[in-house]
Amino acid sequence: MHPIPEDTLVRHVLSLQTRPIPPATRQRLAQALLDWYTAGWSGMPLDAASRLRGLALRCHPGAGTAAVFGATYAGEGGGSGAGMNAMAAAFANAGIAHLREIDDAHRAAMLHPAIVAVSPVLALAAERHITQRRAADAIIAGYEVSLRVGEALGTRHAANFHATATAGALGAAAAAGVALGLPAEQLHHALGIAATQAAGLWQLVDDNAHESKSLHPAMAVRNGLTAAHAAQAGFPGARAFFTGKRGMYALLAGDGDIAALDGACDAPERINTATIKAWPCCAQLFTPLDAAQQLLREHDVRPEDIAAVEVTIFPHALKIAGVHWPAKPAEAAFCLRYVVARVLMTGTLTIEDMEAPDLDSTALLALAERITVKTDERFQQVFPRKRPGRVTLSMRDGRRLSALRELRRGDPELPYDWAGMLARMRAFAPAMDDRAATAIATWCARLADPAHDAERCDPDPALFTV
Repeated sequence: MHPIPEDTLVRHVLSLQTRPIPPATRQRLAQALLDWYTAGWSGMPLDAASRLRGLALRCHPGAGTAAVFGATYAGEGGGSGAGMNAMAAAFANAGIAHLREIDDAHRAAMLHPAIVAVSPVLALAAERHITQRRAADAIIAGYEVSLRVGEALGTRHAANFHATATAGALGAAAAAGVALGLPAEQLHHALGIAATQAAGLWQLVDDNAHESKSLHPAMAVRNGLTAAHAAQAGFPGARAFFTGKRGMYALLAGDGDIAALDGACDAPERINTATIKAWPCCAQLFTPLDAAQQLLREHDVRPEDIAAVEVTIFPHALKIAGVHWPAKPAEAAFCLRYVVARVLMTGTLTIEDMEAPDLDSTALLALAERITVKTDERFQQVFPRKRPGRVTLSMRDGRRLSALRELRRGDPELPYDWAGMLARMRAFAPAMDDRAATAIATWCARLADPAHDAERCDPDPALFTV
């Protein structure tokens, strides 16, 4: 049988399990886990988190041993003190960890990899008692596949589909498949089955249905986990699921470099190329926020002294985050005027600013009305490898202050260190106390430590709730 890129991808994913995990990749794995817990803790107090937990139990009933962010179980459909089954837990945790828009991202793949890679693995770990090395391999595999598929699908795909839901379904299948110990043939089938279920239309943004965006990763994880179980049960999957004439690339508007799927297999693992998000909003908007904060730090700027603000950004950003002014809190994360105005007023953007935005604030509205948003095709030409954003302030005293940022704080070139990750966790998850923060940080670091590879990976339920 003639080899195809999908064959190479599967062999590559399995080969990673036979090698020592490089120290840099282990450090990045610990950060990915800490980011996932941060996102989950940040989202779990929201009403939408309660709805996701209830939905998970209605769609996937039955108690189990897997913990879910914020779950009290009694009164939420499970037995008192019982956990959820792995499918329900993976579904709920993926959705909850996406609610705040602070889960990690990726420039080239244009998706959120941690929620599709970590969520199914930790749910399965609680049920199957896999080793820490197996869990690490599975999470790394989830990143590897989702990011390679997302990169290959490219920008035209990302303008029409939420890649976390499409490429993410394959990433979840890879993560679950490795966690379950699938051999090469079954892992290939799992990816093929997941590819047939990959969907996530951006029409929800056009129709102001932002509150349902968290269902994209939840369903991607559900579909990926189902695909892995189906392959293990003997169901076949499409072999040329990506490159075939009716595969993902052809039918889902792919225009990226197909070599991303199976090329550069000797490069560092793709998990090392993800971005840790520095702002609690859509990642398309980060460079203008970094530029605005830079201007505040470098100049004596007060909001009342600003006569006009011009924000220039790459056109793709507004296809996803093009809300003119939020009508409800769920839209605030996708409104460039709102987030820039908040940063110019206060120097920062907090979880509280997104959870309970004062959308009727006279001062905020007055500043927002002075913001003009423009796009630049030259910025689009370097997208997605760079995300250029320029902010220019016209001051009432005649000064014009401008800052251009092409990379985002938290990108691989501008990474967080461990101390920065811990500080970010406390800022983005205000419900977390010192005890929980210490326990979560210790657990994440331990999972990435080779000295504990042979031990069981059983996530402590106490790490998931106040």
